[in-house]
Amino acid sequence: MSNQSFRFKQFSVRQDKSAMKVGTDGVMLGAWADIGDANSILDIGTGTGLIALMLAQRCNAKIDAVEIDEPSAQQAKENVANSRWSSRVDVFCSSFQHFAKETDVKYELIVSNPPYFVNSLKSPEVARTVARHNELLPHQELIEGINTILAENGRFAGIFPYIEGNVFVAKASNYGLFCTKRLNILGKVNGPVKRLLLEFERTPKPLAEETLCIRGDNREYTPEYVQLTKDFYLAF
Repeated sequence: MSNQSFRFKQFSVRQDKSAMKVGTDGVMLGAWADIGDANSILDIGTGTGLIALMLAQRCNAKIDAVEIDEPSAQQAKENVANSRWSSRVDVFCSSFQHFAKETDVKYELIVSNPPYFVNSLKSPEVARTVARHNELLPHQELIEGINTILAENGRFAGIFPYIEGNVFVAKASNYGLFCTKRLNILGKVNGPVKRLLLEFERTPKPLAEETLCIRGDNREYTPEYVQLTKDFYLAF
């Protein structure tokens, strides 16, 4: 099966054509998540390892990445092995639910670009279906797992479609996980909010909310998007 390679400034991500494409959502989350002084990081649903590698580029923390789809997990392991951060990143082929029950690590930062099409028609491609539908990782179970393995002073950062993100905020608060940062993502100027980048902590704080537009009227990337992602894209 043919492979594609997506080159970034300090690493490349290879994937076979049945895998989910490297997308803007993952790049934004990997660039936006607040690493702070975290020493232990978990990437839930790493796919082919993009976000885990971005976080490795940004810090010196130990990073674990979990992926339920075996071909994607194998590709992630290969991408990590071919990077300069192979000694700090471990990839586990497992469901997140099983991983959360088995690990004894309390993570200081957890990130996820979770499955999100709850009631839509499924793609005939199995890997794409697993990645984009949440039957295998319902948001309720995602929240429960995060609550179990998140350190007391830890943070969770995720990217969601607008409606699903607002529902996730409400559900997470029932577990004592409070949204403290929110970045509203517009695809184009004056367009609707398409995505939400959300950060959660165990201690409630005043919400820090901002908005970012990906492309301007001329279809070029906006200065704000370039500033967020310039450490990664070769084009910037």
